[in-house]
Amino acid sequence: MGNCCSDEAGHGGAHPVGPAAAKAASAAADRFLRSRGAGASTQIELSLSASNLGDQEYFPKSNPMVVVYSKRKDGPLEEIGRSEVTLNSLNPSWMTKISVQYQFEVLQPLVFQVFDIDPQLHDVSEKMLKLEEQQFLGEATCLLSEVVTKRDRLLTLKLGVSEHNLPNPSKFGELTVQAEESAGSKAIMEMVFRCSDLEIKDLLTKSDPFLLISRISDSGMPVPICKTEVRKNDLNPRWKPVILNLQQIGSKENPLIIECFNFSSNGKHDLVGKIVKSVAELENMYHRQNGEHFFVPASNAHECHSKEVLKSQLYVEKYVESNRHTFLDYISAGCQLNFMVGVDFTASNGNPRLPDSLHYIDPSGRPNVYQKAILEIGDVLQYYDPAKRFPSWGFGARPIDGPVSHCFNLNGSTYQPEVDGIQGIMSAYISALRNVSLAGPTLFGQLIGTAMAIASQSLADNQQKYFILLIVTDGVVTDFQETIDAIIRASDFPMSIIVIGVGGADFKEMEFLDPNKGEKLESSTGRVASRDMIQFAPMKDVQGSGVSTVQSLLAEIPGQFMTYMRTREIQTVS
Repeated sequence: MGNCCSDEAGHGGAHPVGPAAAKAASAAADRFLRSRGAGASTQIELSLSASNLGDQEYFPKSNPMVVVYSKRKDGPLEEIGRSEVTLNSLNPSWMTKISVQYQFEVLQPLVFQVFDIDPQLHDVSEKMLKLEEQQFLGEATCLLSEVVTKRDRLLTLKLGVSEHNLPNPSKFGELTVQAEESAGSKAIMEMVFRCSDLEIKDLLTKSDPFLLISRISDSGMPVPICKTEVRKNDLNPRWKPVILNLQQIGSKENPLIIECFNFSSNGKHDLVGKIVKSVAELENMYHRQNGEHFFVPASNAHECHSKEVLKSQLYVEKYVESNRHTFLDYISAGCQLNFMVGVDFTASNGNPRLPDSLHYIDPSGRPNVYQKAILEIGDVLQYYDPAKRFPSWGFGARPIDGPVSHCFNLNGSTYQPEVDGIQGIMSAYISALRNVSLAGPTLFGQLIGTAMAIASQSLADNQQKYFILLIVTDGVVTDFQETIDAIIRASDFPMSIIVIGVGGADFKEMEFLDPNKGEKLESSTGRVASRDMIQFAPMKDVQGSGVSTVQSLLAEIPGQFMTYMRTREIQTVS
């Protein structure tokens, strides 16, 4: 998920560049990719069956059909598919599969409604049936994540009733939902691209090129599916491996548009040139070791169908096909994502008793910024942890009659940091506000070390767990080097870190935490992180419309998870 550039060990075939500028450029190019419609998702097919539909006293025979809806937050139901009608059955197994796009970073509520179809309408297409004229048999709801996290991706739901009136509302039967990931998501093509003699676009420097790969939709419009990193000051770039799966492209024969852009910090990237080739043709380019000249549309408005062929060429240096386990393969095989939380209790948050404090608990129940961040992240992650026991800590406060602590258990326990569920985090957080004095400074090192110790012990015990530590803070860390050392040690363990800044502080100095925005992290002993596993974003960036920054941060987790699993050659559990 995310962009398709591999960051696995051993795949860094690109030339060394200035890390700060290159990382910032790649982050901006990622935003460019998202702005053109690309998202992180995989196609799921739902198989549906039901048992003991209705009450046989009232429905001795039934011709059931199921209708599946998605539901946006505070929005209406949106129909996404219908099954066929099964004749004379109270225990149907529908053949029609319902396709839905799975997105890890958002909650995806699904609603299933079962109807008994009038037998006189057996010649009418299912899509043309007026549901309000059919007999309602029951309704069930779930989240897509509740299905895909089951070990066999199979979930059985009790059918019930909402606003519909049934003669005997105690007997609705059950609906079984089984999810299967598209086979195309497992078949991958890994390619390494390089270019020669790129056209100079900047007056004073060389070009900063990156590739954007798009498929062509049924309507003829390009749909971005992947991008490379930005290569700084390079007219003969060689990019890191690009990984595409069959689901993204549809077929090896389908044409792809490969565009080379010159990166611009203002987001208005200049088109250097493009080619149109299918994956099959790219494979031939690799075997023949020949390049393909870029072209640009003709500048003359009267020559709308002509093009200008450039000296610049694109080469395919590597092409490998294989089948790989996916993120959902690991999850359905029993691997868990465990949520952990660290909350900033430094004095700069303000007096919690006053309404202008970031820690103020509103009597109306409206969550403060700390609660919002925890809820947005936790509401998604909780479904990947069956036990829902979440370690929760505070830092930067003075417990009653004690020194300032930079990692204390939110629940007040001496030894056990876990609380039950997201509501348990909320309760422990509110209780801690009454039992500690806000102090300082802002230190992350001990907190990250404590979370890392849990991940380390889990690894030693051979548990199939991956940990996500959320740190919510209102200020800039003061233990820069200790934090960096802890992050680099943590990169060797099964964990990711998300840092969210709240309040009005200037968080620019915190961008060193995010490899997409800052320089490559280096420890006090000269070590660098074994992989990217930490991200930072200020909460104020979360408040816009569309895809929030919180969702963008969560969307990176499956990729970080898969990088850890693949570089350590960890197979799915049986």
